Amino acid sequence: MARKKKGRAVHGVVLLDKPLKISSNHALQRVKRLFDANKAGHTGSLDPLASGMLPICLGEATKVSAFLLDADKTYRFKCKLGSKTATGDAEGEVIESRPFEHIQLADIEKYLPELTGDIMQVPPMYSALKKDGQRLYDLARQGIEVERKARPVTIYTLELISFENGEVELETRCSKGTYVRTLAEDLGEKLGCGAYVTELRRTSVGPYKSQMLTLDQLMEIAENGFTALDDVMLDIDSGIEDWPIVELDADSAYYIKLGQPVQIARAPTEGLVRVYDGEQFIGIGSIQDDGRVAPKRMMNL
Repeated sequence: MARKKKGRAVHGVVLLDKPLKISSNHALQRVKRLFDANKAGHTGSLDPLASGMLPICLGEATKVSAFLLDADKTYRFKCKLGSKTATGDAEGEVIESRPFEHIQLADIEKYLPELTGDIMQVPPMYSALKKDGQRLYDLARQGIEVERKARPVTIYTLELISFENGEVELETRCSKGTYVRTLAEDLGEKLGCGAYVTELRRTSVGPYKSQMLTLDQLMEIAENGFTALDDVMLDIDSGIEDWPIVELDADSAYYIKLGQPVQIARAPTEGLVRVYDGEQFIGIGSIQDDGRVAPKRMMNL
């Protein structure tokens, strides 16, 4: 006999402003408990040193979270010139120091275009990537360094916000898989002085650019009950709102819910689509070679 899930069947997305010094999973569990949700997931970890946007997907919205992992993201960050650390950020010990006092604003502006566009990045040792089944950061903590292959990422924009007393503040919009710590280190190498990240804040994920709530704000809202909390959730499909829409009649909706592809007039010719039964979002579909819409991730609402 299947065990009944604990918690409410609540479905939607909460845009959490993750605080510093806690892990993304810890933040996720806090939100899950506040909503008493039976299922929850997030859309890509932020380091404990990083703050900012962490979309929390509750209930059936977890089926959309995987697609948000692939979304572009925006970060604002500060990096300190003149030193390199073991981790690429302020958490690690300083492993090298070089003069930086001669660096001028024009020097930084000169190199930013070289770090913009389609570039190759070597992931840092202090990352969650795996090598032979082990996390790189676990190996790094044992003093083991392994070769990492450079990976293609896209830096859409890299803008200088400020430069003062050897501290550079930048904002970047980048593709999935980008390591901001590596971006800072690469800038430090081009300047010939080294650099590491001192502050990192994520300000957008895919279509989500505002409406963040802190844990304190959510706790305050929770004092007014679950109805008040549910009112701050975004719709399940809010993270893929730029995808094409396929609207089904009652018969087609019935069959696609059974797992069968359906023929739709004037459907898109390829790719993934949002599928609706009337006004209700019922799942993600995939356009087949024969033009039919096949179910990919259907919602159980």
